[in-house]
Amino acid sequence: MPAFDRRRIPATARESRLRAADGHLIRQLDWTPPAGAPRGSLLFLCGRGDAYEKYLETLEHWRRQGWQVAAAEWRGQGGSGRLGLDATTGHINDFAAWLDDLAAFWRDWTARNPGPHVLAGHSMGGHLVLRALADRMLDPVPAACVLSAPMLDIGPDALPGLLKRALAAAMVRVGDPRRPAWKTSEKPGGKVLSRQTLLTHCDDRYADELWWRGERPELAMGPGSWGWMAGAMRSIHRLNRPGLLEAVATPCCIVATTADRLVSPRAIRRAATRLPRAEVRWFGSEARHELLREVDAVRLPALAGIDGFLDRVTPA
Repeated sequence: MPAFDRRRIPATARESRLRAADGHLIRQLDWTPPAGAPRGSLLFLCGRGDAYEKYLETLEHWRRQGWQVAAAEWRGQGGSGRLGLDATTGHINDFAAWLDDLAAFWRDWTARNPGPHVLAGHSMGGHLVLRALADRMLDPVPAACVLSAPMLDIGPDALPGLLKRALAAAMVRVGDPRRPAWKTSEKPGGKVLSRQTLLTHCDDRYADELWWRGERPELAMGPGSWGWMAGAMRSIHRLNRPGLLEAVATPCCIVATTADRLVSPRAIRRAATRLPRAEVRWFGSEARHELLREVDAVRLPALAGIDGFLDRVTPA
């Protein structure tokens, strides 16, 4: 089979913009249909600062597994505009806006695509998928969910959640919540590091992201705002509410790495023990945060684990 071109969107895929209830335009991508009748449909949601162009190779993998695949961004992220003070800061006042967008998009998308319906999200996208699932905002309920390195807490782990929430709330009160919460590192409060040392060992796949940002400058995003940080901490606190995750009946597949320096592996492990039907595939120091964009020695086993999970819970 010829190598997939990660720097080209096939002519058989369709990019469009969904108009939300308040008129905001959100990018979506309907991927090339699978050969033959689809076994079901899979919707993928990006992480903070992401754009769906980074995951074309993964979307193609799922298409070859027989899925009708689509991807969508979050308002204010990627090519779906900005809500902050400048062209690169990622801002949101409250994660509730993203949850409402997801619920509306999911309702419309599932009505147009054959089931079973699978919902997948990376990092912040995984967090929002789990929030929407736990808060019973998704109608119909997904047949399965896939979470890649879900953002279930933000470091440092040594700081109690109450203190992190209080700090973020205080920073919102003393200044414009749209101002950046950190500077050049991808990691809140982190030292200035090469982005790649946080994201992936794969030089080629990392270079793909830079190439897409050159071709489509509107995709470039830097730090999150203090409003985003405060919203994230409130949403994380909500997921920690006793009994919330324990009531989720949907099968969930989680792929994560113990070496993650952007999200908390400890929080992922804790959430997995609370979810009644969770399966976790752990990686170690060989993997960084973007497992679906890692070297093949990590990426392919991660995808194989997801495929095996979907084969079991949504058999063709």
